[in-house]
Amino acid sequence: MRDETKCLHAGYQPKNSEPRVVPIVQSTTYVYDSTDDVAAVFDDPTKSLIYSRFANPTVMAIEDKIATLEGGVGAMCTSSGQAASLMAILNICSCGDSFISVSQIYGGTFNLFAVTLKKFGIECIFVDSFASDEEIQAAFKPNTKAVFGETIANPALTVFDIERFANIAHKNGVPLIVDNTFATPILCKPFAFGADIVVHSTSKYMDGHAVQVGGVIVDSGNFNWENGKFPDFTELDESYHGLSYTKSYGKMAYILKARMQLMRDFGAYPAANSAFLLNLGLETLAIRMKQYCENACTVAKYLQKSDKIEQVIYPWLENDKSNALAKKYLKGGSGVISFIIKGGRNTAVKFMDALELASNEVHVADIRTCVLHPASETHRQLTDEQLKAAGINGGMVRFSVGLEAVEDILADLEKALSAIE
Repeated sequence: MRDETKCLHAGYQPKNSEPRVVPIVQSTTYVYDSTDDVAAVFDDPTKSLIYSRFANPTVMAIEDKIATLEGGVGAMCTSSGQAASLMAILNICSCGDSFISVSQIYGGTFNLFAVTLKKFGIECIFVDSFASDEEIQAAFKPNTKAVFGETIANPALTVFDIERFANIAHKNGVPLIVDNTFATPILCKPFAFGADIVVHSTSKYMDGHAVQVGGVIVDSGNFNWENGKFPDFTELDESYHGLSYTKSYGKMAYILKARMQLMRDFGAYPAANSAFLLNLGLETLAIRMKQYCENACTVAKYLQKSDKIEQVIYPWLENDKSNALAKKYLKGGSGVISFIIKGGRNTAVKFMDALELASNEVHVADIRTCVLHPASETHRQLTDEQLKAAGINGGMVRFSVGLEAVEDILADLEKALSAIE
């Protein structure tokens, strides 16, 4: 099946007389005939359902759909994209370990890695996504366990060189984790370029309607966890009476360890109704992404012609520094544009306040056009030095192009640009 068909049919195939639409199983628990039956599931939760803190039939159908779209062996939904990024790292790293991340990532993720994980005793070593192979290699330490990057950085919109970073990660015996939120599997499939694990904030394009927060981790099943660097995967887990994840689950060791250990203990699992709503967004994802890209290209070219704009950052533009990487990895530039308004922070804020159609909100990748000032909002917690490292300028505006008539979007921009004369 092609992606358009997978969006509609993957993950759930009704049998004779069953509901056509994925049913909402709104239950916390599941009933068994005997104590022995329940005990067997506690020993191995993959045998059946036991509690909706870490597995639910509605959510599982959507997990299967996303895994199919990404080309992975399994997926685990979470209550937010931040929870997905956190668990993706904690499933690999323990206190005393380190991992490498490019600095051009979402501000919330940057703070999670630089501040919160530091309290766990896990060090994040930041490198520039355009650093040389030698510079990246120099960042590795004996305790480095993973590499992290974002397909299309939010809001810097640099494109991550997946294949290059995958080769470096694998040379050092560690997996590559890629946040594929802005690209979605419709525009990019990171596993095809060597990535091992993919995470998403499903709150963005996958949901597309700004109705529920969520995240997901997808496992490629390709990484060799038995290379001597990851004893937590190979040695016996006493909380499951001496189970070894690699020996018991093979290619699904990573995603099942995440579910059986981290989801069991943290319980950051989405509700069945949230998964149902997410599925409605996924069903139209393929056709929506095409229109987002088309509208955004039109808007980006319009902004390039304005003498009030210092720079337009959109990877599908021929003169963008990420254009060559975009053409290698993406089928389109996504719907998000960053641009820098001449005059800095104050002028950018004045421009945003003059917009009428575009909503000023802390969201992105919606069906409705929305706008945000990163330095004042999502990246507010970063220092000036960190803002620069993340590619954030004080005059930068993140403009998420929606599915309105593009002529109306352009008219709104023209009005706001006139207000800053």
